[in-house]
Amino acid sequence: MVAYHTHAYRNVLREVAKANAKPRSARNKDIALNFRAFFVESGRSGDAPTFQRDMQNVLTFMRSQREYKALLERYNPLIDLTGEERIEATARRVGLNMPKMPDFQDK
Repeated sequence: MVAYHTHAYRNVLREVAKANAKPRSARNKDIALNFRAFFVESGRSGDAPTFQRDMQNVLTFMRSQREYKALLERYNPLIDLTGEERIEATARRVGLNMPKMPDFQDK
């Protein structure tokens, strides 16, 4: 059972590393400490089937979120733009340019 806990812990840390763009030294150490404490506590409780099912669900969720984010960035490149930038990009896509809006705040 200890082997499964170790394997699950390593898999969770791998998924956290893949989801995080920062290098390992720049990441928040509290996240790893919380995961470690959770795994140690669950190892003491002895409820192995529930723990295995929960960890499999956590890993599936983390992988799915990572894949969803990658697909969203790939097929919807306007997702991180503001509303005004999105309108301009959409207009350029169909061959139009947005007119320049007067800025009345400077007067």
